[in-house]
Amino acid sequence: MKILVMGGTRFIGKPLVAQLQGYGHALTLFTRGRHPVPAGVEHLVGDRSDAAALESLRGRAFDVIIDSSGRNLDDSRAVVERTGPPAHRFVYVSSAGVYADSELWPLDENAATDPACRHAGKLHTEDWLRAERIPFTSFRPTYIYGPGNYNPVESWFFDRIVHDQPVPLPGDGTTITQLGHVSDLATAMARCLEVEAATNRIYNCSGRKGVTFRGLVAAAARACGKDPAAVTIRTFDPSGLDPKARKAFPLRLAHFLTDVHRLERELAWTPCFDLDAGLADSYNNDYALRTAARPDFSGDAALLG
Repeated sequence: MKILVMGGTRFIGKPLVAQLQGYGHALTLFTRGRHPVPAGVEHLVGDRSDAAALESLRGRAFDVIIDSSGRNLDDSRAVVERTGPPAHRFVYVSSAGVYADSELWPLDENAATDPACRHAGKLHTEDWLRAERIPFTSFRPTYIYGPGNYNPVESWFFDRIVHDQPVPLPGDGTTITQLGHVSDLATAMARCLEVEAATNRIYNCSGRKGVTFRGLVAAAARACGKDPAAVTIRTFDPSGLDPKARKAFPLRLAHFLTDVHRLERELAWTPCFDLDAGLADSYNNDYALRTAARPDFSGDAALLG
């Protein structure tokens, strides 16, 4: 199939493009041109926020459009206005952050969403795809991690463990969160194109299990080759923090756990990485290869008071 990938040279895009090439698809990547593209891939250079740059897509028809970088409806709609709807599927990376707070966990795809959440643009895009009757598959990951992650998820914990700094955790550290490896998300995205039942479906996509914050620290320590018992954890009370100080901790301060059974059942998908293996992959194939520089730990003081 002829596939347009909006992005494709960073984090999610790299394993996704590799898998799509393995399936034998003809790929066109639209990127800002800051990173090389694999051989055999058409490369269109431009900034998707620039309407003029998107004109290179005008009149181009694709079987599939994959949008892993669109943050709001305007981002995705601007592409389809130029290419027309894809003949086969529009594949979208949404977020589990669209769900409303709940007392029931894990959250399945029918859980209530929050129209006022900071990921509301993702919800608007999903609603638009339905309203326009564009065949789509949308993925709602929790926290994506793995090599190439430019968001401070696992690296936040690695920084403190490697540099023998205390790790600040909210409350008693038993809040449950959930991470999913980037390669497992890429596998699901590539596979959905082969499954007709995935048309007009939304899937949670993450690891099978949740983990407490304390468990995440322990797993990150093992990935770094450290004894978890030697890592100092310092707890803080998040209730008295101002919003700016809260942002110094990289994860939600409440439970965040989704059910991935629909994805497993309908796409015959099984994650290849459990948390320990995934963190080891991220540490060994990314973090440990970076240029050594002491991170900025000044935000921790605001958390710990």
